[in-house]
Amino acid sequence: MTGQGLQDIRACFEGMVPANVATCGADGVPNVAYISQVFYADERHVALSFQFFNKTRQNILANPFATALVLHPHTAQFHRLHIRYLRTETEGPLFEGMKAQLAGIASHSGMQGVFRLLGSDVYEVLEVESLEGAPLPSPPPRAGLLGGVRRASERLGRCGSLDEALNAVLGSLNDFLGIQHAMVLMLDPAARRLYTVASCGYATSGVGSEIGLGQGVIGVAARERTPVRIGHVTSAALYSQAMRSSFNANIPDYEPTLDIPYPGLAQPHSQLAVPIQNGGRMLGVLFVESTQQLQFSWEDEDALVAIAGHLGAAIELLQSHAEAADATAAPPAPTRPAPAALPPLQVKHFAANDSIFLGDAYLIKGVAGAILWKLLRDHRQLGRTEFSNRELRLDPALRLPDISDNLEARLLLLQRRLAEQAGALRIEKTGRGRFRLVVDRPVELVES
Repeated sequence: MTGQGLQDIRACFEGMVPANVATCGADGVPNVAYISQVFYADERHVALSFQFFNKTRQNILANPFATALVLHPHTAQFHRLHIRYLRTETEGPLFEGMKAQLAGIASHSGMQGVFRLLGSDVYEVLEVESLEGAPLPSPPPRAGLLGGVRRASERLGRCGSLDEALNAVLGSLNDFLGIQHAMVLMLDPAARRLYTVASCGYATSGVGSEIGLGQGVIGVAARERTPVRIGHVTSAALYSQAMRSSFNANIPDYEPTLDIPYPGLAQPHSQLAVPIQNGGRMLGVLFVESTQQLQFSWEDEDALVAIAGHLGAAIELLQSHAEAADATAAPPAPTRPAPAALPPLQVKHFAANDSIFLGDAYLIKGVAGAILWKLLRDHRQLGRTEFSNRELRLDPALRLPDISDNLEARLLLLQRRLAEQAGALRIEKTGRGRFRLVVDRPVELVES
């Protein structure tokens, strides 16, 4: 049987069942071996995991033609791929995607110390041969994914702010795709870190928690600008958990550890991270996970890539609207004094990284911390409570990143962190490009 394409047998490349690869050496002696991964690269190419310099590796360098026998996990039908070796990649999206999946397979099988990817051997698929047999019936096609993407797009199209857009995406994942645990992280290009701005399904929101580029499935998806999906994950897997601390080694010893807990599942078994991009710009990552194995298929990946693309376009559009509104924003309204009857709230600022503490409790750092410190200083010195996005963009003292940085995301992060504290400080939107700092008790500012 012939005539099928790789797309028709894509379930064979999920990593559930090891494949057999047959090669032939320069001396004409054949060799058959198991291989950990046959990875779907595109409609005409697969990649095989290069982990050892063994007989298979020696043969393929001498004779580039081989066959790979793969098994469909649902129908139990075998398919033989006739392939030709092209090249080996040791970095980039394909390599990192295989490395992440291999870590999941290794963790699932208890082979973490053995499964180490040295390279991704890329092959052209010359023919797909479906072997004779009595396969099981194919499972019914999964319904609802395309409709879910459509409904998510429609929700996003009705959003007028970044806050609404993030809520629309997370709500759509839950309502239309059945995904309960998800988060959105935005990229700080200068710091090369991602910060959580929204999440759903977790005991704590984790807003403000940070992940470095290249760290875990989220960081790899951002660094390589490619989806990363694994279906066999335990707490021991290299890619299963991101670091749960945003501690910076450059912080002086006297400053307390900066730690907003990462909101991820303690024991995930499936994870999928998709980059959020628009116009060639890397904006962030849409991340989902589950306690169930093999929860996310390549179809889920396709759906989330589409939703992330809509979200990226919405973020950029909303940012441009916000910048236009800044230019025409009315002057700030009259200020109002803070109540003086309550004891003062001590707010500490560490200039080394603009971290902010409310009393002894860590709140935020970086750009969002610098913004809050500016607002509080203006409130103390001038009695101000009304501000505009425009003045923040134009204030050189804030040392904001370049124009590509999303100020609205920083303000939303700060607003949500303050709301979680349920304390004396809040930020409220008062119009397009304008907001109010609500101070319910006097503040004592301490610079360190």
